[in-house]
Amino acid sequence: MKAFYKYSILAGAILLAACQPKSEPKESQDKPTDPPVVQQTAEPILRGETVKLQVNLPECKGNTCPDFTVERLQSNFPFIDQLLDQQILNQLSKMLDVVDADTAAASVPKTAEQKTGLDIQAQTYANAFVKIDEELKALSSSHQISLMIKPKILQPKGKLATVVLNSSSYLGGAHGSTSQRYYNFDLANQKQIQLHDLLLPKQKATLDKLAHEAFKVWIVDSKLATDPKEYEQAWPFQVTDNFLLGEQGLILQYGEYEIGPYVVGLPRLVIPFSELQGVLKPEYLPKIDTPAASTPAASTPSQS
Repeated sequence: MKAFYKYSILAGAILLAACQPKSEPKESQDKPTDPPVVQQTAEPILRGETVKLQVNLPECKGNTCPDFTVERLQSNFPFIDQLLDQQILNQLSKMLDVVDADTAAASVPKTAEQKTGLDIQAQTYANAFVKIDEELKALSSSHQISLMIKPKILQPKGKLATVVLNSSSYLGGAHGSTSQRYYNFDLANQKQIQLHDLLLPKQKATLDKLAHEAFKVWIVDSKLATDPKEYEQAWPFQVTDNFLLGEQGLILQYGEYEIGPYVVGLPRLVIPFSELQGVLKPEYLPKIDTPAASTPAASTPSQS
């Protein structure tokens, strides 16, 4: 009898186990998965601010104190900052006569702020600037001399990011001097772009011709001469490498006395984009929105 109950319980347990719902099988490793989401690379953007260089000038009160202001760019692209730092020094060397900036920089004592690098090199030019002021005042001159260099981000993104380096100075004499120098960068590849980098192969001569024609138009429009050939005898034409891409076309920026007398200031020649088709690489030309092609009305499917 005990054996009968024993086998009955065992049979019941087996039957109960057989009636339990089966667990869901795990997903197969071979089951196709959704394709990975491709994240688009964010367009690089040039961001930064200008910082005034720390130089020591003698204490001065009054309206004739010398004004020495040089600023540098601190941005999220160090290669641009370094390039502009060197250009600032180059510009200072053109504006002020310093025999040996490196030797002079080594002789400048460090202040409590522990100046290094560009600050110390700029100090040598500030010293030369102060010396000019002292010489002018010794001649009883009441002029206020000044010097300014300042970068500015013009175009922070796109195919070309552009920074302009503005500078001006008055060091006595009849008038001062100003300049604008443009620097263009490919942010994605972190390199400076020169004018020749914009051109399609074998298009340098074409660009030169277009620039020369723009020069002739500028001469007449500015009423500098009625005959461009006559004007060019005094001011021969040359193509500058100082450029930027504007809204209307390629802008060639000239400095003082490059293609005209002081009175014309900083001349600009503009070559419209419409004339640069086939000259500039397509990526440097504005995209032209073409009207969408008209589509025929959808036909009603026949009932069969």
